[in-house]
Amino acid sequence: MEHGAPRNSEDGDHRIVVHLAEVLERRGMTLTELSERIGVTLANLSILKTGKARAVRFTTLTAICEALDTTPAELFSYEPRDG
Repeated sequence: MEHGAPRNSEDGDHRIVVHLAEVLERRGMTLTELSERIGVTLANLSILKTGKARAVRFTTLTAICEALDTTPAELFSYEPRDG
């Protein structure tokens, strides 16, 4: 699956696009650094970054936003289904 691409209904029923890689790059931070700062495993952040996460806890989202000085709107977008 292409990074940042929405998942289709065969992979899971959501159209949320994750922009974590882009935000990390703009902030000059690695996923490992983010993991260490917020206390979330690298594996779990990698799942989120690749768009494979099925859910995100609000506490995790808050920690990510605080560490990256960003908002959920910058981290995620919604892509409507065609047709």
